[in-house]
Amino acid sequence: MQTAAFSELFPLFSAASPETIEWLLSITVEHEYPAERVVLMEDAWGNAVYFVESGWVKVRRHVGDDVVTLAILGRGDFFGEMAILDESPRSTDVVALSSVRLLSISAQRFIQTLFKDSQLHHRMLQLMVKRLRQTNYRFQLRHQPPAIKLANTLVSLGENYGLPSEHGTEIFNIPHRDLADVSDITPDEALKIMDKLHSKGWIKIDTHRQVVYLVNMRQLTHLAGKV
Repeated sequence: MQTAAFSELFPLFSAASPETIEWLLSITVEHEYPAERVVLMEDAWGNAVYFVESGWVKVRRHVGDDVVTLAILGRGDFFGEMAILDESPRSTDVVALSSVRLLSISAQRFIQTLFKDSQLHHRMLQLMVKRLRQTNYRFQLRHQPPAIKLANTLVSLGENYGLPSEHGTEIFNIPHRDLADVSDITPDEALKIMDKLHSKGWIKIDTHRQVVYLVNMRQLTHLAGKV
């Protein structure tokens, strides 16, 4: 991968120097996983930072015998950065929702790079603050109707990871259980709302390709209360 393509794909590296990008490209390790494969086990947190080159993954927490999806990440995002600085035991893992390609950088080398490139360090702090704000916003929505919560999830996925297409913004057809978890609603509510949005023509579900087209982002954004 060329340095320009690398920095364009991963917003974290948009402000990094060309020398930093070249160094990172020389030390990254590539991984490929099929759908439903665990890509990061509970006891592997803190060993490396992972970057999603293509595909979709979910971060889930184990609660007794059950699991809850905490986040859904797509192309251009990363995970594992917090565990580098936090050595406490983890009860979460990461699972591929679709076939996925990841790049990893060992914890030691990533920390070395942060110290060497102050712009990269600053950019990482910015993105971590952005994630914190998104988490706080989700908490503020806890008393909102289920449709508003789900619309916020769809809009966020579209804005962060969606690809433009002739049918609208394309995202992965995420299972209703996972959509429900990250939206803080029930699976039945998620199924009913998705069916209603589909009947309105605001989204289009292609089960063959396993994608959802956000056909009317304007209406979805309005439903989410972001305008």
